[in-house]
Amino acid sequence: MTKTVSAMLARINDSVAVKMTMLFGSIWCVYAFFLFSLVPVLVPAWQNTLLYISNCIQLVALPALMVGNAVLSRGADRRAAEDHQALLEILSDVREELADLKEKTADLAQPQNVAISDQMFVTMDTKPDAPQE
Repeated sequence: MTKTVSAMLARINDSVAVKMTMLFGSIWCVYAFFLFSLVPVLVPAWQNTLLYISNCIQLVALPALMVGNAVLSRGADRRAAEDHQALLEILSDVREELADLKEKTADLAQPQNVAISDQMFVTMDTKPDAPQE
């Protein structure tokens, strides 16, 4: 029972961290923080309060961003491992097919006698003739 509760809490924590990472990584959050930074220009008396609030936001946002990035990178690492395994299987299949093709075509590289007519035979050889002087 405790494993299921802890697994459920881990999923909830991961979900919250990813959502916070997506929120803080959005352009709307940039706009909101930009407007937030202009408030002391309009109301200078609130500067200390806004400084306290911005410090609290930073203290919460930094760990949330780190956890969210870690969760997102775990998913990317898992996909990369799956892709790597699939590519290794494809490579193994290609090597098997290449070995099969080499086996089937091995006798094609051997010198062969080819009859052009009833009276003449030509030997097909892969080695070039010696240079003539």
